[in-house]
Amino acid sequence: MVQSVLQGDLQDVLRWWKAVGLADKLSFARDRLMESFFWTVGMAFEPQYSKCRRGLTKALALITVLDDIYDVYGSLHELEQLTEAVVRWDLDAVKDLPDYLKLFFLAVYNTVNELAYDTLREQGEVVIPHLTKAWADLCKSFLQEAKWNHEKVTPTFDEYIQNAWISSSGAVLLVHSYFLVTEKISKEAIHCLDNHHGILQWPCTILRLYNDFSTLSTELERGEVTNALTCYMHETGQSEELTGQHISQMIEECWMKMNKELISPSPFEENFTEIAVDLARIALCQYQYGDAHSSPGVIARNRIFSVILEPIQLLETAQNTTTEWKSLLASS
Repeated sequence: MVQSVLQGDLQDVLRWWKAVGLADKLSFARDRLMESFFWTVGMAFEPQYSKCRRGLTKALALITVLDDIYDVYGSLHELEQLTEAVVRWDLDAVKDLPDYLKLFFLAVYNTVNELAYDTLREQGEVVIPHLTKAWADLCKSFLQEAKWNHEKVTPTFDEYIQNAWISSSGAVLLVHSYFLVTEKISKEAIHCLDNHHGILQWPCTILRLYNDFSTLSTELERGEVTNALTCYMHETGQSEELTGQHISQMIEECWMKMNKELISPSPFEENFTEIAVDLARIALCQYQYGDAHSSPGVIARNRIFSVILEPIQLLETAQNTTTEWKSLLASS
């Protein structure tokens, strides 16, 4: 039953992604719809969270393109324009953007506004300011990293971490998650989200550090200086081995802080806090054998097929079912 629900969710977001058309129009960016969906299964696999998985997959697919715009394609001036447009969340800002950013901004604008509309209709809560704040914070953190890389400036380790846990994109996913799974939204919880409660900060920091371990060599090849390991080595003069040990210890400390948040009084419902913890868990899974999001290898692809696509029961139609799914994905 669970796998059947997941397959229905996947079909829905595949149709959405094809209709949005960013994979065709922005060919420089990674098309990682399938990998994005796998992240959301790791965060919330239960059948009742179908709406959450679909919403998070849309957000993460857009974030992946956004990351490539800031990291690879956009000029610094264009990135400043895009950041300003997202901060303002105003369609008037679109006219000043280059064509490829107009398309991207409107895709994000429509997707986020749709979630805000659904939340208003179902719960009577106006949440668009909180969703857009999360996206604006993400863009500002991406812009800061782009400036560091453009200017060849290596920030201090603390400066990097304070920016990087936000640029991990986990906070956007968790803010979306809150509005997608919470049955009764509270003003206290929203205030905590806006002010970066620990249930956001610690899983996002874990996500960032796992990511930095796996992407270090690729980022160095691109000439980037914004990575936890490079910042720590630059500041302390430590070897890569000792730096790795320090980062590993830091990850352990973040896990302890996150666990402490789970047993402390909180305005959040348990289903949301579990999703926050599962973000850290799926991050370990995704970066255990390299970068399974940006450069999925055999292990990563086998995980996706075994969890979502390969029939669990041994039926005569198992082979045909798998072949049909592979054909569908190949044509998407």
